[in-house]
Amino acid sequence: MKNTFLLTAFIIALFISTNSNAQVGIGVSTANINPSAQLDVTSTTKGFLPPRMTTTQRNAIVYPASGLVIFNTTTNSLEYKSSTGWVLLSAATPTVIPDALPTIQIGTQKWMKENLNTSFYRNGDTIPYVTDATAWAGLTTGAWCYYNNDPANGEIYGKLYNWYAVKDSTHGGLAPLGWYIPTDGDWTTLTTTLGGTSLAGGKMKSAGTTRWTTPNTGATNSSGFAGLPGGYRYDNGTFYNVGSYGYWWSSTEVSTTFAWGRVLFYDYSSVDRSSSSKTGGFSVRCLRD
Repeated sequence: MKNTFLLTAFIIALFISTNSNAQVGIGVSTANINPSAQLDVTSTTKGFLPPRMTTTQRNAIVYPASGLVIFNTTTNSLEYKSSTGWVLLSAATPTVIPDALPTIQIGTQKWMKENLNTSFYRNGDTIPYVTDATAWAGLTTGAWCYYNNDPANGEIYGKLYNWYAVKDSTHGGLAPLGWYIPTDGDWTTLTTTLGGTSLAGGKMKSAGTTRWTTPNTGATNSSGFAGLPGGYRYDNGTFYNVGSYGYWWSSTEVSTTFAWGRVLFYDYSSVDRSSSSKTGGFSVRCLRD
């Protein structure tokens, strides 16, 4: 008992001594601490995971110190506190390795296996995150949102983008390097490969009723597309149909105000070709170049 007490006291004293001496670093998984570092973490199999929180939670931090680092789940980015405010950490020209993104081959096409969930254009410029319904309804430039402005929906369904973001030509485009937004013709190629519009929907939908409303008619996901019912944002800024319908943009215009897309339904095994307002918010899938 006495030895345990002495050992505990020694460890506490050592900790206090280490933390009170700025010249002594702390090493994790290494005995060779870099002399310029106060904390030296060494690993070839794991990364550093900072605290994760929403913008609201970040703003509730009392007197955040300059240099404080978090991962913001609302903006999906690392952020640090400067003397003038929070700063988003993003590369000026991010490079995305196409093979690093989940991909599914369907016929001759290689599709992203998940909905796009980026906050940045290809050149690294930030895509505006617009929550206000009135502001969304008046947009004629690119923007994104979460369904119902809830970041938890982004983790499941990805982001919703208006068509102006889809067709961006000012910031290098919406699709990551090595990918492009499918045209109306590309979607037609997909549905033809899967047996036509009356059958393709069932083959494209994720199976079961965990995400889809019952009965999720005809859903087999035999294509691997794993389509989810992410709903959409109407052109007046309101949200509809999560759990019941999934909507995806094409890059093809119908007119100056409308563009083509595709819709999957909870109660049909078909896929619909739909003309929608460019101000609406749909999911996005990309194709490999």
